[in-house]
This record gives sequence, structure tokens and C-alpha cells, in this order.
Amino acid sequence: MRAGHQGTGPGVITPDGCAVELYSRLPVGAEPEIIAGAVPVGAHILELGCGVGRMTGPLLERGFTVTAVDESAEMLERVRGARTIRGPIENLDLGETFDVVLLASFLVHNADLEVRRGMLRACARHAADGGCVLIQREGEDYHTDLPRERVDPSGFTVRIVSSEPVAQGVNSVHAEYEFPDATWTQTFRVRPLTRQQFEEALGEAGLRVDRYLTEDQTWVRAVPVTG
Repeated sequence: MRAGHQGTGPGVITPDGCAVELYSRLPVGAEPEIIAGAVPVGAHILELGCGVGRMTGPLLERGFTVTAVDESAEMLERVRGARTIRGPIENLDLGETFDVVLLASFLVHNADLEVRRGMLRACARHAADGGCVLIQREGEDYHTDLPRERVDPSGFTVRIVSSEPVAQGVNSVHAEYEFPDATWTQTFRVRPLTRQQFEEALGEAGLRVDRYLTEDQTWVRAVPVTG
């Protein structure tokens, strides 16, 4: 386990506290539609931190080609229909570029500054000329509107129980996922970013915001800085 990360519940728990069986159960939301609306038809997507392939499958169904990357072998075993690569995102260098690089699941909020910088540099390194990077970031009230609970139509409950400061600029978040037959918890560390801090982090990696894709600004289309 990474420092400050842990998880409980049935099945394999990855080093960042994610439960493989839990993520295999979670439904995909509007993300594939958001992505499809922001990129060219049939684009080749590099999906960083793909997990069990919750978004991979829907993207493949929409006609995209996907190369899926995750550091967990157990997660990648669940991915179907895509080329898979195992390894940490921050060190990735495939020697090739893609129409679209996807960094979802709030990975841009990694608590370790060097890991975050490495992730964003990997995004920029793998974006083709004329390509883009799609990033999912936290909402403005993610760490203040707590505790909060959502009951999914499929029958499970997710709770963000708490977010407590543990170091300068770093919070420890505790989440619970309750299903009729099982419960999982996850504790993980994140670095909240204001919009300005987020855009500055992109700039460090040679990226800039092209546009915000959603009204709440949680999905962003970024492009490499040229010239």
C-alpha cells in the first residue's frame, strides 16, 4: 500500500486502495459521451489509469481504438478488446503518440507533486501533433460539501464521508461503497487544486486548456503548447 492509502472489502485491493471487484461493479456514467463529443471520430485513445476498463469498453463500442494503461495486473485482467500495458503512468514512455490522451478518475489530483508532474508530462509526451489531452478534475465543492451520499439507480450507495487535511495542501479522503451483499471502503490522499492551480500545473507540463467540456468544469480538453 502507498502511504496514506488503504482499502477494505472483498477481493484484491490495489496499492492505492482501489478494490478490483468494486470497480468491476461500478457503472459508467456520462464520461464516454463527454469524451466522444470532444474528439475526432475513430480516434486512437491512450487511456491512462484504465482500471478494469469501465470506460474502455464503451469507448471501443463507439468506434475508438484504445490503448489501456494501468499499474495493476489484476485490474488489467478485466479489460477486454483493447491493447493493455502495465506500468506507472508517471514513468510511461511508449515512443509513440495518440490522437487523444485520457487522464480520468481525478488522477491529476495525486497528492505527490512529482507523481502529478510525471503524469502530466506523460500526457504531453504521448499527444500527437494536433492531438489533445482530456482530464477529469474535482468539482469546486468536492472537499467542503461533506459528508454526502448518493444512491445509484442500480441499487448501491456511495458516500464521501470525510476529507481531512493531513499535510500542506494534501487531504485524506474516506469513501464508502455499500452494496446489498458487500461493502468496500477506500482511504486515499489527494491534492485539491483551484482552477488557477490546475491551469498552472498544466503549464508546467507544456499543456494549456483548450476548453472546459462540462458546466461544472470537471472535464477539460487540453492541448500541447506550441511555438
